[in-house]
Amino acid sequence: MTEQPEPDTKDWTWVLDARCPDCGFDARLPGRSDLAPLTLEMARRWESALVGIDEPARRPSPAVWSPLEYACHSRDVLALASFRVQLMLAEDAPRYPNWDQDETALAEDYSSQDIAVVREQLAHEAERFAFVVAAVPDDGWARTGLRGDGAEFTVESFTRYLLHDPIHHLTDVTGESWE
Repeated sequence: MTEQPEPDTKDWTWVLDARCPDCGFDARLPGRSDLAPLTLEMARRWESALVGIDEPARRPSPAVWSPLEYACHSRDVLALASFRVQLMLAEDAPRYPNWDQDETALAEDYSSQDIAVVREQLAHEAERFAFVVAAVPDDGWARTGLRGDGAEFTVESFTRYLLHDPIHHLTDVTGESWE
């Protein structure tokens, strides 16, 4: 069996308060009206990054995800984000169901998926998330939701927090800072 990366147990909510030194993204900077276009720009960069990879399932080291695995994860994060934002807009302070990204990677066999299909799915999920974000009413940005560990987000903070994830992983794949 292939060695699996160590589960990421860090609390990444700090990205709401500071520029990420690894990927260069600063979640504090985009205006609300920039969040949907930013999502689409991120998707375009992902598509470009995935087109020229000869061996997308090859890991740079046994304990680091491959570009294909990062793309699958980013696709699934965007799908989950659409669901969670819609849940926050529809319910009062919902508690999100827990999601284990490492368990999902194994269960969905990320490393065996077709890169062309994943590229299309990632673009679709980014477009869907951008549509959800663009449709947030002015009074919806402050609505709240709770992560399984009790961390509270607003629609706005969750959107900013979420966008960091696929942007960060795009940097993992390309080595290029978001800036």
